Amino acid sequence: MKEILNRILNHEELTREETRAILIGITKEQYPAEQITALLTGLQMRGITVDELLGFRDGILETGVPVPLDCDRYIDVVGTGGDRKNTFNISTTACFVIAGAGYKVAKHGNYSATSISGASNVIASHGVKFTDDIDRLNRCINECGIVYLHAQLFARAMKFVGPIRKSLQFPTCFNLLGPIVNPSKPQCQLLGVATLDQMRLYSNVYQKIGIDYGIVNSIDGYDEISLTGDFKVTTNSYERIFKPQELGFDIARPEELVAGATEEEAARIFDSVLANTALPAQKNIVLANAAFGIQVLERGRKDIEECLAIAREAIDSGRAMQTFRKFVELNSI
Repeated sequence: MKEILNRILNHEELTREETRAILIGITKEQYPAEQITALLTGLQMRGITVDELLGFRDGILETGVPVPLDCDRYIDVVGTGGDRKNTFNISTTACFVIAGAGYKVAKHGNYSATSISGASNVIASHGVKFTDDIDRLNRCINECGIVYLHAQLFARAMKFVGPIRKSLQFPTCFNLLGPIVNPSKPQCQLLGVATLDQMRLYSNVYQKIGIDYGIVNSIDGYDEISLTGDFKVTTNSYERIFKPQELGFDIARPEELVAGATEEEAARIFDSVLANTALPAQKNIVLANAAFGIQVLERGRKDIEECLAIAREAIDSGRAMQTFRKFVELNSI
C-alpha cells in the first residue's frame, strides 16, 4: 500500500488488476483505516480512471453474493445520486412502468444517502421484505417481470469502507460504484448522471463491460431526465441533446419533482404515478425515463416516440400498478 500511495501522489495510474487486488485486500482487513483514507482521498483529488473503477467493480462482484437470474435480457434503471435535488423516486417508478410494459427488470438499489427517499426506502415502505434467496428472486422476476436487489445484502465489501466513507464526508470513488455493481450483471442499463464528466466516464466503462446502455443527464444538473430543460442522452449508437418539447412534453418546474419532506410523501408520489393520478409533470418525467430504458432494451430499434407510447400504455392500462401490486404480494411474505 505504501508503494500504491506514493504512485498516486505522483499522479500515476493504477491498473484494473491492482485496484481489484486492493479491494480484496480491504475485505481481508489487510490495511489500516488511515491508509484506506489516504487512498480514497488521493484518488478523489486526482480523479479515478476507467480501469481503476472497473478494478474496484471486479473486486466488489468477486467478494459479493452473485444473483444468477433465469432470464436472458433485463435492465436496471439507476441514478448516481448526489445531485442534491431531492427528487421523488423517478428511476424506481420507471422500473415498474418498464416491467408493466412486459419487459424484465432487475432493480439494484439502497437506502438514500442524499435525499428523503432512496429506492430501498420507498420499496420497504410498502411492506416489502428484502431477500438474497435466489429462488425467491427468480420467482419474482418470472411472475411479475421485476426483482429488487437491496445492495446491502449483496455487496459485502461495502461494509469495510462504510465508516471511512462516512467520516470523510465527501464523495469518493465508491459513490461511483453503486450503479455498476448490480450482482445480477444486467445486460442493459439506463443510468442517470449529474455531470457530463460522469457521462464520459461511464460511457467508457460500459463500452469495456460490453453491455447495452443509455446514460442521461439534464443540463441543469439532475441525474435523470427531469424535463426542467434540455437533456443529453448517450447510448451505444447515438449521442444527442433533446428538448422536452421534441417529445411532446411541457417544461417541468423543479418543485414538481421534489419528493417532499418525508418518506411517506415520497411514497405517495410513487403510488400516484403508477395509479395514473399524479401531476402531469410527475407522470411525464417517469414516462421519459422509462421510454429511454425501453429503447435500450430494444437495442435502439424502436424510435423514442414508439417507446414513449409503450411506456404510456403501461400506466394508462393499469398494468404498471398491477405489476407493483403483484411484486408487493410476492415479497411481503
